[in-house]
Parts: sequence; structure tokens; C-alpha cells
Amino acid sequence: MTAAEELLTAATADDELAPGARNAVRSCLRIQPHEKVTLITDRACFAIGASLARELVALGCPWNAFVLDKLAPRPLVDMPEPVLADMETSAVSIFAVRAQPNELRTRMQMTDVVNRRKMRHAHMVNIERRIMLEGMRADYTEVDRISTQIWRMASSAKEIRARTPAGTDIVGTFSPALKWLKTSGIISPNKWGNLPGGETFTAPLCVEGIFVIDGVVGDYLCEKYGDLRDSPLTIEVRGNRLRSACSANKELENEFWQYCHTDENSDRVGEFAIGTNIAVRDVIGNILQDEKIPGIHIAFGNPYAAHTGADWYSATHIDVVGRQFDICIDGVEIMRDGVFLLDSFPSATI
Repeated sequence: MTAAEELLTAATADDELAPGARNAVRSCLRIQPHEKVTLITDRACFAIGASLARELVALGCPWNAFVLDKLAPRPLVDMPEPVLADMETSAVSIFAVRAQPNELRTRMQMTDVVNRRKMRHAHMVNIERRIMLEGMRADYTEVDRISTQIWRMASSAKEIRARTPAGTDIVGTFSPALKWLKTSGIISPNKWGNLPGGETFTAPLCVEGIFVIDGVVGDYLCEKYGDLRDSPLTIEVRGNRLRSACSANKELENEFWQYCHTDENSDRVGEFAIGTNIAVRDVIGNILQDEKIPGIHIAFGNPYAAHTGADWYSATHIDVVGRQFDICIDGVEIMRDGVFLLDSFPSATI
């Protein structure tokens, strides 16, 4: 047993974290006793890493663990080589780590290994106790059922329109050449997934309109600015590009604008998504859970081309989330005031 594994297994147990950890290991990743697992955590998420480690021990599978802060100074410049090397012999990986500025590249190095080897990978960036007690306790069978229905409707959609009481009014158009993905929390080798799960998404052909971000913005800006209900950021998107951003919080406005102009495609909408985790009731100020709230979120930057089929790339990716959406798919209303209208779906069964 390595030093990291000894630390994790010796940590004092937090029984309230156990149900969410068990959901991750057994329901979402469906790890089998013969499968080797790479567990990656850090000091900030150590208690959650320890709860995941205990579930791996209970399952009886082989596993190796790494505490990033003990391997290299943070923020990381590159994902430490021992982590990447261990992943080369694992079937499953779990990443429960607090994000730091400019570490997106290192996470992409990790997911490059995941994509190439078709590993089942749980991405739990900025996981915290409240998420373990809320989104990670979801009934993922039901979340998967809803996600599948949305995925089927969206996959043939030409247009999705979304509005909110705060003033969002956007229209997304879509190409059959760009695939919709379902990340319901049930993770397969075909696409790694964030946990908590619950969304369907694609790279849109084009997005037009106004998006009032009264929820959260993503990446490291989420921890810095939190819930934006009282100081929303209003953005305009034209021709699938960010054209303006305005907020009473000028620091947020400027930092968001700079982030979205890191490279030539950082201002381009790379993701259009519908959140489907019905256990998530409202924004908590953490993008990992907040992007799963039933509603629409979009992201500027990386379009996950390996999965969506997009033909462009960006080194950045930042999500934006609003509240209380009305959503129509090709004119069919599927959500009103943030609540799915399940009777309007083409089929109640899958």
C-alpha cells in the first residue's frame, strides 16, 4: 500500500459521505472487483477522496491513489507522470480534486488518456460535502431515464429555444453531423462523465440571443464569484460567438471576458446542454452540481470534438448557468419554470 493509500484509508470515516461515494463506485461507475482503479484527489477534497477509497476497499478491487499536492506544487503545470502512468493500466479512474487557476490543461492531459484507452472516468472537479449529500445521492436510474428521453428528442432537433424570467432568450440550431451525448451519471467507456451526473449536450451549429447568467460561471471563476443571483452577468451571443458581457460586478465582467478571449475559439459556443438531475433543486454556487440542474447551460470553448464530432478546438472551456427555464424543442414545450413536462415527451417509456 502506498503512502497516499495509507493516508486515505486511515482517515476518520464520515458516514454522511458514504451514500454518495457508494453511488459513485457502484451505481455510476459500476466497478467490478477484478477492475483496477486510479483514484486522484488532493488536500482540499481529502475527506471525499477517503470516502471513495473506503468504498473501493469494501468492493475488494485493486486500486492506487494519488494526492496531487504531495506530487507537485499547485497550480500544476502538467499532470504528474506517476498519475498518467498508473492510468495506463487501469480500467477506471476517479478525479476528486479542487480546481486551481490554469490547471485545465493538466485535466485535458488526463482525459486524453481516458479517451484513448476508453476508460470509465468519474470527473469530480470541485466536489464538496454539500454535493455529496445532494446531487450524488440522486436516483441515477431515474436520471438516466429522463436523460435518455431528452437525448432522443434533442438528437433529431433542428432548433431549441430557451427563456427565463431574468431575461434569457436564446435559440440554438443543430446539425445532424454533430452528436448529442448523454451523461446521466451512468458512466460508460464511450464517454467519461462528470459526477454528479445528469445532462445531455452537443456542440451546437449556432447559438443566438441573450443569456442572463443568474446562476454561476464555470472553471475557477465559480469558486471566486459563486451564486450570481444578486449580481448576474448578461451576455450576448451572435453567430455562435460571445459579443458582449455586462455586469454590475465589473471584476467578474472583465475576468470572464478575458477568459473567453484566451485563444481564437475561447469565445465560441462549444457546448449546448440540458441538465437532467432532478435531485438538484437550485443553484448552490458550484458548477459541478449547478450545471446538472434541470434547465439549459452553454459553454464557451472546447467542444469535446472527440465525442461531438466538431471540427475545431479551444484550450479553454467555461460553462454558464441560469435559473427557471422554459424550453421548447422544435416547438414542443418540455420544461416550464425549471420543471420537466414529462407528459409532453414523445414517450413515457424508454
